[in-house]
Amino acid sequence: MRDHRVTVDDVEAARDRIDEVVHRTPLDTSTTFADLSGAASVGLKLENVQRTGSFKIRGAYNTMAQLSPAEREVGVISSSAGNHAQGVALAGQLLDIETTIVVPEVTPAAKIEATRGYGAEVVVEGDIYERSYEYALERADETGETFVHPFDDEAIIAGQGTIGFELLEQYSEIDTVLVAIGGGGLISGIGTVLKAHDPDIRVVGVQPEGAFHAKPSLENDAIHELEGVDTVAEGIADTRLLETTFANAREVVDDVVSVSDREIATAVTLLAERAKTVVESAGAAPLAATLSESAGLDLEGEHVGVIVSGGNVNLTEHAELTRTGLHELERYVDARVAVSGWPTTVGRVVETVESEGAELDVLERARRGPSDEPNRVPVTLGLEGSGKAHLEGVLDELDGTDGVSVLEHSLE
Repeated sequence: MRDHRVTVDDVEAARDRIDEVVHRTPLDTSTTFADLSGAASVGLKLENVQRTGSFKIRGAYNTMAQLSPAEREVGVISSSAGNHAQGVALAGQLLDIETTIVVPEVTPAAKIEATRGYGAEVVVEGDIYERSYEYALERADETGETFVHPFDDEAIIAGQGTIGFELLEQYSEIDTVLVAIGGGGLISGIGTVLKAHDPDIRVVGVQPEGAFHAKPSLENDAIHELEGVDTVAEGIADTRLLETTFANAREVVDDVVSVSDREIATAVTLLAERAKTVVESAGAAPLAATLSESAGLDLEGEHVGVIVSGGNVNLTEHAELTRTGLHELERYVDARVAVSGWPTTVGRVVETVESEGAELDVLERARRGPSDEPNRVPVTLGLEGSGKAHLEGVLDELDGTDGVSVLEHSLE
């Protein structure tokens, strides 16, 4: 029977193999996130600044560097929600191996273009990752191309586990590490290293509520598969663990918690504002759990490592996520107002917002509804402020401005 377990020796060999290819990414400690979570310290392991924008190059290169000459000659095919695609494509470029990547329809355009930029052929197939995966396997059978799995492979897991060695060197006081789980390769590799170093280090997986399969799998000691997924975090929108990741995760993962998409959006927002770093939704999930009350983690007085796994996100998507995050933090309000004397009164709206120290993000004439007064023009506003009380004060001032009436707003 095949032994799927990855050892520290495997990860050490991977570290030697990829040493001159990958970046040793920074570990950024954050007083802000420590204060918000009650932790003694929070260390952000910034894999979003890794080559290709995520940790995936580690496992991809470690795997492909071990292919035989015959396997290299026929080429490689893989499936990915985006980040593994870029890792395989770059590894192929560096090793002179032709690569084909199958991605689902939900994959951000930025990830597809970046993958093509490394010289890979990109095939868009399937509404979710599972369909892309099945198509890639079928094509591999037909063409003889070597399939490089995005997570369920010992060499992939060993490559991702090299983050664990860096984490111990940069953040030796670590008590708990939070790692996003999609298919489970990242947490399996990191957990293998950390548990070998100190079994008392707590390894916690984080998944979106809409793709929460790992906890029931580990609790019931059997792989639990979801019928579908529903989450903004497409990078970890897998339906299940597979045989290899399950065999490893069951040995090294202490717990798995879930976070909402809104909590993820808030984490994306705070990472941009406080850590000055752009992170995709999947990469922000571990910080979301760090800051979440509903996740139920007790981090009081602990040194917490947070794996920020990737930063490949469309700028429009990032803007939408941060706006949602500001809503959750009650620092953004959508309002509908009525003005008389359009467009002259609009100037008074702008002056009032500016005088109150708020930011006017949106101002546009709205479609008139049946309840709107015929002699007033409905206007939609988007305002950013320092908090709920500040924004309520701005709305009160607007409501008292000559020719302006506040009809409704999102803080109600």
